Amino acid sequence: VQLQACGGGLVQAGGSLRLSCVASGRTFSNHAMGWFRQAPGKEREFVAATFLGGYDTYYADSVKGRFTISRDNAKNTVYLQMLNLKPDDTAVYYCAYGGPPIATIAGYDYWGQGTLVTVSS
Repeated sequence: VQLQACGGGLVQAGGSLRLSCVASGRTFSNHAMGWFRQAPGKEREFVAATFLGGYDTYYADSVKGRFTISRDNAKNTVYLQMLNLKPDDTAVYYCAYGGPPIATIAGYDYWGQGTLVTVSS
């Protein structure tokens, strides 16, 4: 499975962005697509995830109510809609395929290249 993420950019605090991640190759409904992020000098952390075969979504507490993960299985694409962005959201955002578990880096076997989100104050 290969993953291609895009949609990052520079946005002011309070603004919004939508990230996309296209998966190529064979995927399975019992696995998940997740988003992680890594800020400068910090460890990579879980942001959101959804199983390809279901409708449940999972979020880190820091983004609940502001970020929404969704998917279009016909396009093999997962989205991360980010609203009310804060400077603390500045990071490289990575999409990943694999799991469960879905909230840990070790749960995922495939990773995209990352897309940079910069939120200015």
